Amino acid sequence: MQDVIIRRAGTGDIQTLTTLGRATFTETFGHLYPAQDLATFLSTAYGTDYLSAALADPDCALWLVEKDGQAVGHALAGPCDLPHPEVTQGAREVKRLYLSRTAQGGGLGARLFETVLDWLERDGPQDLWLGVWSDNHGAQRFYRRYGFAPVGEYGFAVGATVDREFIFRRLG
Repeated sequence: MQDVIIRRAGTGDIQTLTTLGRATFTETFGHLYPAQDLATFLSTAYGTDYLSAALADPDCALWLVEKDGQAVGHALAGPCDLPHPEVTQGAREVKRLYLSRTAQGGGLGARLFETVLDWLERDGPQDLWLGVWSDNHGAQRFYRRYGFAPVGEYGFAVGATVDREFIFRRLG
């Protein structure tokens, strides 16, 4: 039996979050980008400054998934900053949800996502938002199972590369 723990990350987890975040993003999407674009994105999006600020923000939360003592996944949620005209002050967003390939396919992603949703709706039902790459059809199917639907799109920058990203919403 594998021991799996999903827990809120703390300041002592910065290096783990940095390493795991860079690894899971690269494993999932790294093949899409020129090396310099990927390096630029990772240094900012998974840099210690960004993660420290997210951990210090009481409106944000980060989680780590540990399997047999190894970090295999992470998630980030907080205030919505997606560029959609119906995003209101106080809107909440699932910003990141990643599992390493070795941890996928056994329901762990659903457990992590449900943990994040519970936190986002801790004060009651909310309109929830998330962004998903336009060609990530598996993730789109996953989010639809939880009642999310596409409501828009925008350009997501990874270095100088701009991806087509869908905006999904679930009404509270």
